[in-house]
Amino acid sequence: MFILDGKPLSPDKGFTHDGINYPSNWLRLSTLEERTAIGITEVPDLPLYDTRFYVGYDSDGNLIPRDHDKLVIEFENSTRRFSYEYLAPTDWYIVREQETGAPVPDGVKPWRQETRNACEAKVTTIELTTTTDELAEYITYVTPSGGAPTDYSYWPPAPSGIH
Repeated sequence: MFILDGKPLSPDKGFTHDGINYPSNWLRLSTLEERTAIGITEVPDLPLYDTRFYVGYDSDGNLIPRDHDKLVIEFENSTRRFSYEYLAPTDWYIVREQETGAPVPDGVKPWRQETRNACEAKVTTIELTTTTDELAEYITYVTPSGGAPTDYSYWPPAPSGIH
């Protein structure tokens, strides 16, 4: 990252310094000596961060977390919404059974209950977090083997032919 007068410069954007307008390609074409001559320094870019949980870095280079309580509500709602959408394609089986007595295909009801249980377990775990860092770790963690029921990213596989 290029810095001039304490402010970052974009490598593809023109800038003005000491009354001189520099074109958008100047930083890419200039030499280290040319940049140094006008006071430009280069520092390493800050590491990327997950914008779902953080808003940037403070002056000491520490991540600035988003409000934990608001994130808890947001992730509870999105988890429940996903569960609802995941179950929705099988809702008609339940309605049909109630209206006509036609049986629900094997495996659908247990899968639906397992999905609801998974949703509530995720919501409970989200509610148990006390910091944004802890919430971020739970939401982003994936078991190396591809997922486990306790992982946020895991959902029970739908019965064959359902999804």
